[in-house]
Amino acid sequence: MGALPKRRISKARRDRRRAHDSLTTFHLVECPDCGAMKRSHHVCLECGKYNGRQILPEAEE
Repeated sequence: MGALPKRRISKARRDRRRAHDSLTTFHLVECPDCGAMKRSHHVCLECGKYNGRQILPEAEE
């Protein structure tokens, strides 16, 4: 005996199972210090600040 499905899974049942597998986009907000777009509740990668405090060293150009 092999491990084979007894019935074929319908396309609707398969697609309902995969409904939560899609990729989601990040919610972006404007950094209050430099104005760059950043993820909410994350350190700004442009200026290195979070909640008004300097977390990362400032990037040198």
